Amino acid sequence: MNVTLSTAETLRTALAGLLDGLPPKQAARAVDRLIANYRGTTPTDAPVLRDRSDVAAYAAYRMPATFEAVRSALAAFRAAAPEWTPATHTDIGGGTGAASWAVAGAWDGPRTTVLDWAEPALALGRELAESSGIAALRAAEWRRARIGKDLELAPADLVTVSYVLKELTEEARTGLVDTAAAAAQAVVVVEPGTPDGYARVIEARDRLIAAGMTVAAPCPHSGTCPIEPGTDWCHFSARVSRSSLHRQVKGGSLPYEDEKFSYVVATRFGTEPVRARVTRKPQIRKGQVLLDLCTRDEALRRDTVTKRHGELYRAARDVAWGDAWPPPHGTD
Repeated sequence: MNVTLSTAETLRTALAGLLDGLPPKQAARAVDRLIANYRGTTPTDAPVLRDRSDVAAYAAYRMPATFEAVRSALAAFRAAAPEWTPATHTDIGGGTGAASWAVAGAWDGPRTTVLDWAEPALALGRELAESSGIAALRAAEWRRARIGKDLELAPADLVTVSYVLKELTEEARTGLVDTAAAAAQAVVVVEPGTPDGYARVIEARDRLIAAGMTVAAPCPHSGTCPIEPGTDWCHFSARVSRSSLHRQVKGGSLPYEDEKFSYVVATRFGTEPVRARVTRKPQIRKGQVLLDLCTRDEALRRDTVTKRHGELYRAARDVAWGDAWPPPHGTD
């Protein structure tokens, strides 16, 4: 959508100015340290982002990827509930506000509250929002809060929890998901697209369903995930434009990278989940396309679409990992 594209472009412009005056080597060192610690394997009970240099380096490196992952999840949500618009949004553990930028790109004017325990992150997030020119972001409230089982939430139409659960102990993680479910009409949880990230998403999915919510995306159903634990994991991919800092830190030359993520969207109102979703990159071969699908009958299957399927074959050649199948206006 044009609104989302302009939001993405605005975010890239805002981030480009973050590292002015910060020596490139210092920024790269900060990113290396924060990648090792901030998204590490050990849950923390205190913020890892210590000061503005930490936050600026980390935001320039990670905000685009978090934004694109959440944007992709919200696109699937909007497809399942095209008439629904949130009036209020709470971004739990939002840091510098990547998820809030994605929400501002998806809907016009929700009142956003960003909660995080790192004051330097909130301060920089507020600064980026002020420079955005986007009314909803400029009006957002940035509030320091301890993220965990004892977090108190005001009722909100939409709650986002993106790249947060890994930082919490099991008790804090489950308590936070239960609190979000009790406060919200819709909850969006996004985690890294790794086996353990998927496991946390499935845990959150189960708790959201137990709280009376139903799954809107990515799953075609609210039943048990058909993936046998330990054999595979459900995740998707979002393309991210690489900044100069990305290239410095990773030593790569490509102008983009692909962010792998897992997610779930659950609601307290009716939605129309997809009939099936493409769960792997389609395999395009001579005269056929192989699609790995998760379906409404709670099963995984592979469909082979060939030239004899006509319009459906042409649609299959254009379908992407994570898309609905068949396409909303496709041919059965």
